[in-house]
Amino acid sequence: RLMPELPKFDDEDLKSYGDEEEESALSPPAALMSVLATQELLLENILECIPVGEFAVIQPLSDEFCLVLGYLLTWKLTLTFFKAASSQLRVLYSQYLRRTKSLNKLLYHLFRLMPENPVFSGPTSEVPNKDTKTFFTEELHLDVK
Repeated sequence: RLMPELPKFDDEDLKSYGDEEEESALSPPAALMSVLATQELLLENILECIPVGEFAVIQPLSDEFCLVLGYLLTWKLTLTFFKAASSQLRVLYSQYLRRTKSLNKLLYHLFRLMPENPVFSGPTSEVPNKDTKTFFTEELHLDVK
């Protein structure tokens, strides 16, 4: 609930970033970026032996699973923050992510975590002979209980 409110504080300081000659960058919340940097290192250690294009098998409820889930939820918060920001702030934030290579790391991690066959194994209400359900065709509910 808090993430959409945070960009408003950077809007007030936006005018000071336009006067510099070099490309400006503005960090999203420092606490969030600190957690993200730590998680990037941990994920790189977990996935270092898996080339892009192959996929890692992460066992549910293992330590690795919790680290990956935390990393992806941190990115969900970051994207929620971006969505609430004005277009001028998004440019500054994206420059920061470009300089830190965080977005590149996210893509590398996603392509190593994505399953080869993303079949949805959740409850289905339709006849099983119909089209195969995948994670791309079904809406997932990630509510924490």
